[in-house]
Amino acid sequence: MNATKLAWDAEALHSPATLIVTSPDFSDGQPIPHLHAGVRLGGQELSPALAWSAVPADTAELLLVIEDPDAPMATPYIHGLALIEPAVAGLEQGALSGALSGALSAENPGRGVRVLRSTSGRGWVGMAPPKGHGPHRYVFQLFALAAPLTIGAKGGAAEDVPPRKVLAAAGAVLARGRLDGVYQRS
Repeated sequence: MNATKLAWDAEALHSPATLIVTSPDFSDGQPIPHLHAGVRLGGQELSPALAWSAVPADTAELLLVIEDPDAPMATPYIHGLALIEPAVAGLEQGALSGALSGALSAENPGRGVRVLRSTSGRGWVGMAPPKGHGPHRYVFQLFALAAPLTIGAKGGAAEDVPPRKVLAAAGAVLARGRLDGVYQRS
C-alpha cells in the first residue's frame, strides 16, 4: 500500500482551503461501477463523471490526479492526469477515456481540458487490479494551482511529460479536494 506516496500527501501540494469533489457515478468511499473498469475485465474503460465546487478566483489552472495507492508498485498507479481551465466545473463521463467514437475522449476531452500521460498510456486507464488482490482505492484529487504548470523540456508538450514529473512541477496550491472510490476485481 502506497498511501503516503499519493499526490495528496506531497507537501508541495498541501493547502488549507478545500474543494468539494463529487461524482454522479459513485459516492465518497463507495464502490465504483464496473463500467469504469478496464476492457480486459469486461468494463467499458469510461472515466467517471466528476464535478467540483467553485475554485478560488485567482486559480490559474486545475490539476486532476487519479491514483491507486493499493497497486503493487513502489508508487501509486496513476489512472488519469489532466490540466483543466479554472472555468470548467466538471467532466462528463468518458472525458478522460481513450478514443471513443463520436464521444468525449482523451483525444477530444472537451473545452478547457488537456489530458496528460498516465502510468501506462494517455488518459483514463480503467481499473484492473490484480486477480485476488482484494479491494483497491481510487483517489480522485483536484488541485487549484496558483500558476500554470511549466513543464516539458525544450518546449516539449506537457502531454509528453511523465506523470511524476508533472506532479513535481506543480507550484503553490490554493485549494484542493478529493473523492475516494473502491473497486474489487470479481
